[in-house]
Amino acid sequence: MAKKKSKHSGMESLGYKLLARIEKSPLTQLILAALFVAGIIACAASITTKTQIAVAVSAIVVFLALKKFNNIETIRVLYLILAAFLSVDYFYWRTFTTLGFNDLLSFSCAIILYLAELYGFVVYILSIFVNIDPLDRKPIPLHKDELDKVPTVDVMIPSYNEESELLEVTLLSALQMDYPKDRFDVYLLDDGGTDQRCNSPDPVLAAKSKKRREELKALCAKVGARYLTREKNVHAKAGNINSALQQTEGDLIMILDADHAPTADFLQNTVGWFIKDPKMFLVQTPHFFINPDPIEKNLQTFTQMPSENEMFYRVIQRGLDYWNAAFFCGSAAVLRRKYIMEIGGISGDTITEDAETALTMHARGYNSAYIAKPMISGLQPETLGGFIGQRVRWAQGMLQIFLLKNPLVLPGLTLPQRLCYFSSGFFWFFAYARLVFLLAPMCFLFFGLKIYNANFVDFAAYCLPHLFAVFMVSDFLFGHVRWSFVSELYELMQSVYTFPAMLKVLMNPRAPKFNVTAKGETLTQDFISPLAKPFYLFLLLNLVAIGFGAGRLVWGNIGDRFPTTITMCWAGFNVFILLAAMGALLERRQRRATPRMPAQIPARVRVGDKSYVATITDLSISGASIQIDAAYETIFRTDTKADFIVQGNNAVAGEPFHFVVRNARSEGSLTNLGVQFQHKDLEELKRKVLLVNGSSDRWISFQTNREKRLGVTRSAFFLMSCGIRFSIEHFAHLMIESNVRQPSPAYHVGGRSSN
Repeated sequence: MAKKKSKHSGMESLGYKLLARIEKSPLTQLILAALFVAGIIACAASITTKTQIAVAVSAIVVFLALKKFNNIETIRVLYLILAAFLSVDYFYWRTFTTLGFNDLLSFSCAIILYLAELYGFVVYILSIFVNIDPLDRKPIPLHKDELDKVPTVDVMIPSYNEESELLEVTLLSALQMDYPKDRFDVYLLDDGGTDQRCNSPDPVLAAKSKKRREELKALCAKVGARYLTREKNVHAKAGNINSALQQTEGDLIMILDADHAPTADFLQNTVGWFIKDPKMFLVQTPHFFINPDPIEKNLQTFTQMPSENEMFYRVIQRGLDYWNAAFFCGSAAVLRRKYIMEIGGISGDTITEDAETALTMHARGYNSAYIAKPMISGLQPETLGGFIGQRVRWAQGMLQIFLLKNPLVLPGLTLPQRLCYFSSGFFWFFAYARLVFLLAPMCFLFFGLKIYNANFVDFAAYCLPHLFAVFMVSDFLFGHVRWSFVSELYELMQSVYTFPAMLKVLMNPRAPKFNVTAKGETLTQDFISPLAKPFYLFLLLNLVAIGFGAGRLVWGNIGDRFPTTITMCWAGFNVFILLAAMGALLERRQRRATPRMPAQIPARVRVGDKSYVATITDLSISGASIQIDAAYETIFRTDTKADFIVQGNNAVAGEPFHFVVRNARSEGSLTNLGVQFQHKDLEELKRKVLLVNGSSDRWISFQTNREKRLGVTRSAFFLMSCGIRFSIEHFAHLMIESNVRQPSPAYHVGGRSSN
């Protein structure tokens, strides 16, 4: 059960009870929210500059004193309210003091910058609201004496163009979940073998689709899953699932992406909430990835730093859950069929059908839950092209929801739910803000435009405390799962490509098409991403701007030295982030299609009639690293065939896993064997899948080992060191490519349309 019983689904907290009594009229709710903000602004307006300096100094002292008390609810709320006050105070000053009219061009650029800051301010305040008290919801265990009465579950795995080897692993993982076997079925929903594709006028596509259909039918028959396809490819993933809903009848629906292999305890940890709460329509769990995203891979941070997605899945979704606003993320989730069918199935008006469906269900008064325990292992795009294409789809889809089903006016939502959904959608406008912040220093340093009218005293009294509060709050809320300045890097790299895509949505909200993200790719060589060109320009502009600024300091007006210095620091910050981006834009080779993850599994390795103590130190579906005493190294030569038996409390303990040795490497008294699995039959393959993907404790351990809070300063130095090191490699590689005229590998942005 939830750790805070009084906050089940956020419905029993005193604050929520008060808000629940508010009339559900959107106008009434917005007026109340506006009055609250107006009250803070009224306080801010009455503060003089001297008082502001005193408040700022006091706030810094309080921030530093309270920083370590993140888990004490009262202090946490006080900390966040104080931060919000400093930022509201700054923005009041920024709005009514710094936007003076000098000339039309300067004023126009000043407004563009102001709107970018306004975006950041709104997202910051909403982030404080959403994450005021993240809910730590626990699974509700199923009673062993009532397992014959648990809800029936249809496990649906939509697929479009994934390889059968990948699908086999996901199917076998799903089939081996710890749940009564007569109470769940596993379905492969094949959108790559539809009648439409099999009867295509293109003979190559038709032949390929027919072959795929027969292969996947045979696969499902072999492993014990059920194969489903449909007549036409309409409405992409949502249409695929909705077609399957018409052919199945389970009480609950579990959705898994084709590369999302569930752990054995998935249904044990999620179904209980549907029994507990009759109005529960969704239980969502995190997406956990066993390979680095392209930025992590290229900067080599995967094992050192929390992944970019952990901020959302480990904090923000828990914050949304407090307000009964955790939303469907497309996979690793269970939904109640009865309620989904009330709206005709999975929503398909936008290309982010998951969040759209959750919004519709919340508006009908149903509840959602989020359990922050990683219980699937998935794959991320290997290339920046695939990564950016995925994020473009997310950005376009969330903007579609914002335009077509605006949560601020959609009937049925509570005020907190409106703010939560607005926050989730409005966030994606970061592309506009990042590009403005990247280019704004040039307005003053190149052209002398007055885009920010402030003297040193006011800037120090208002802006610096605000910036301090922003960085401190970010570290306070997310520092253990998102290091400072990492967001700036990821958002900058996406902005160049998401901004024009979002403009297209603004012009035609129904234009975007669903694209399938490429996963499991291999790269045979290092190369500079074709996406790098705009970043060269941005880096050059900011470096030249700093040079112009230096000239202004030496030969310019003495009165301009303060704004010149500040703007040069701003451009310097841009250079700092751009250097890290340069490092990330050098794509690293990726030859292993099945990533290995750390493990600590005791085993005994057997050769002939002898066995040896060993430890499995990393593991994938294709192979493992096995550590043995160096004294036995000569026994395990390359191509030696052997097997191991897992020891201890493990679901597959005592059963053999056959392998062949591919390499051996000694380190002191130990030898590490690199081995390739060679399963003998389907039963051994099932055991291997369960060994590799079956334990959620293994994923929790990996997350925990990466979880550490660096703080703002150390985070800056870490990212700076990565940027300097890998940007040097980038430009060295660029020179080599230029000299030998070596072409980059075939490359694309995004994926293939599933329509």
